[in-house]
Amino acid sequence: MCLAIPALVRSINGPVGEVEVGGVRRKISLHLVPEAEVGDYVCVHTGFAISIVDEEEAKETLQFFRELLEEYDEEELFLKADDRRFGLG
Repeated sequence: MCLAIPALVRSINGPVGEVEVGGVRRKISLHLVPEAEVGDYVCVHTGFAISIVDEEEAKETLQFFRELLEEYDEEELFLKADDRRFGLG
C-alpha cells in the first residue's frame, strides 16, 4: 500500500519544490508535475509530487490525518507487517 500526503508548495527552483505539511518543510521533485505553482497543493509520495490536488480536498485530507493522530496511538497507526495482534503476517 502506498500513501501520498497533500503538501502546500511554498517555493520552486527549477524541478525542485519546497513544500510544507504541518509546519515541516521538505524539498521534493516536481518532475512529474512541472505545471505546479507556488500556492498549489500537491500529493507527495517518496519525495515526488505525483499530482496537483484541489485545496479543499487537501485540507480535508490533512484534517483527517490530524484526527487519526488524536484517535490512535503511534503503535496502532504504524503496525509491523508481522504484527499478529491485528491479523497481519
